[in-house]
Amino acid sequence: MYIKLRVLTESKIEKIDEISKDTLRVYVKDKAENNRANNRILELMKDYFKTNNIRLISGHHSPSKIISVD
Repeated sequence: MYIKLRVLTESKIEKIDEISKDTLRVYVKDKAENNRANNRILELMKDYFKTNNIRLISGHHSPSKIISVD
């Protein structure tokens, strides 16, 4: 299953808002440098979907991302 993410970095709180069935807005505290924000997003998605099978498909350098959840 593919999920679209809209990521906002350097937020005061970390949270996940469901925009639609296949779209989430993710707020993370980390900055978007040295892959820190992407790593944190993957950690949050593992907790959110209760699985370790999460991969970042596209959007490595963009606030709009697509992940794969198996």
